[in-house]
Amino acid sequence: MGTPGFACPPLEFLNNSRHNIQAVVTLEDKPVGRGKKITSTEVCDKALQLGLPVLRPASLKDESFYQTIKKYDPDLIVTIAFKILPERIFTLPRYGSVNIHASLLPKYRGAAPINWVLINGEKETGLTSFFLKKKVDTGNIILQEKISILENDNYDSLAARLSQVAGPFLLRTIDLIEQGKAVGQIQDDSQATTAPKITPFDAMIDFGFPAEKVKNFIRGLSSKPGAYTFFRGKKLKILACQVDNRITEKGIRPGTILADKKRLLVQCAHSAIEVTSLIPEGKKQMDGTSFINGFKPQRGEILGEISKESV
Repeated sequence: MGTPGFACPPLEFLNNSRHNIQAVVTLEDKPVGRGKKITSTEVCDKALQLGLPVLRPASLKDESFYQTIKKYDPDLIVTIAFKILPERIFTLPRYGSVNIHASLLPKYRGAAPINWVLINGEKETGLTSFFLKKKVDTGNIILQEKISILENDNYDSLAARLSQVAGPFLLRTIDLIEQGKAVGQIQDDSQATTAPKITPFDAMIDFGFPAEKVKNFIRGLSSKPGAYTFFRGKKLKILACQVDNRITEKGIRPGTILADKKRLLVQCAHSAIEVTSLIPEGKKQMDGTSFINGFKPQRGEILGEISKESV
């Protein structure tokens, strides 16, 4: 059971193993983008490509869905990047149901663990497999694998690496369950932290933080949903930046554009960032130099100010 592209490599890895996937469960097709084109999930596309049966229930609480899963009489249910399962679903399989979560639980429980480990400047993260319980992300831990976070990692690169590791990790988890060795370690709730879903409002950049924190915030949201600010009343999505500690102008308001002919420098709390990749509203992705050449920002202009038309 899964939805986004993150769940596709482990699905394919499991399909190529000796185990039998009876069905793949994902979300209904939905309208996507400005054109509202009806689009299936990435997991659905991958499952059909692999020739697997696909279930797309309107609701996980539907009686018909419950009866369908019951008829399959599964040994195990695996969820990766999926919705919260009703208890009567996840307790159906004879070996229970497991989730592969993209953090080292109990740290970063929630919907956006990859985003938050980057935003918080963590140096390592990983994967956790655990048995599902009624309370989200609190089940007994079966297996964990640590992964170092690289200096140049953003959400896209870190998610891609975790997704590739998730396939072999899932098979090791299933082997332990099959061998009766998945005892399950109780999580220490006192060590728990949260990783709540990030809304568009949460993605707005606050340049009042130190430059390193601003950089981590930007890379934690790149490329989706994308950290953003405003320039001349229009939305400006910033995908990448680097800290420039040589810039130490004091008394400058955070968000102020600093003087430089080739680099897009923005004042933060104590130093500055150089914006290296961005998407102006209605335009294509570009680097900082191209933005300077095209928009000609002036020294003293401030990022983050919202015009009345934008509200």
